[in-house]
Amino acid sequence: MSKSSNADVLRGTLDLLILTVLAEAPMHGWGISQRIQEGSKGLLEVNQGSLYPALQRLEQRGWVSSVWGTSDNNRRAKFYALTAAGTDGLTRETDEWRRYCGAVEWILEGT
Repeated sequence: MSKSSNADVLRGTLDLLILTVLAEAPMHGWGISQRIQEGSKGLLEVNQGSLYPALQRLEQRGWVSSVWGTSDNNRRAKFYALTAAGTDGLTRETDEWRRYCGAVEWILEGT
């Protein structure tokens, strides 16, 4: 996947990816970014300029909460966690993503 198409895909799916990662466990921003990259086998890279605005957006929606803490390497870091509303949002966003992918697949198959 080229870098430009990578950015386009992330623009539409970053919130879903973040919510999915946080459903596993609370973590700080760098950890979220690393988990997305590892989970996609290196195909998706999330830069900080996209990640932190998305986290702020999710926090404003009440889907994510945050607290300051200390990371594994003894640095001050903001840790993010999924809220109950975020769990509900993740379910809805996942269903919507699957419908979207199905529609794209129908078009690709010529149906």
